[in-house]
Amino acid sequence: MAMTVHCDIVSAEEKIFEGLVETIVCEGEQGELGIKPKHAPLLTRLNPAPVKLTLQNGKEEVYYVSGGFLEVQPEVVTILADTALRANDIDEAAAEKAKQDAEQAIADKMAEAEFAQVAADLARAAAQLRTLREFKRKK
Repeated sequence: MAMTVHCDIVSAEEKIFEGLVETIVCEGEQGELGIKPKHAPLLTRLNPAPVKLTLQNGKEEVYYVSGGFLEVQPEVVTILADTALRANDIDEAAAEKAKQDAEQAIADKMAEAEFAQVAADLARAAAQLRTLREFKRKK
């Protein structure tokens, strides 16, 4: 039986996942992170991106986080996110439209202050679409 670590994924609204996992793959500020049992303690900010879990039974699950924090402790890994969704709960049409709207706003040469907000919106929409594609690929 593979080694596992307890993982919690918590959004501002609810706990999205709680259970034993073999691996966690997510995107931190400095790049992609792979977390396995006995990982060194760590605290890092997360980018909007998919979070891939390999469960105790070998099954994979994919979640979307809008950003937040990852905390790795010896016995538990916690992901705290403003927004966290199961991949199958993402509205693909809404995410695609948000991505297109953000790309159009960038193309329309907006003010610098607006650009930062639109760029963040684009990153979130693109991350939701990556999450959904990863989920569909696993099926």
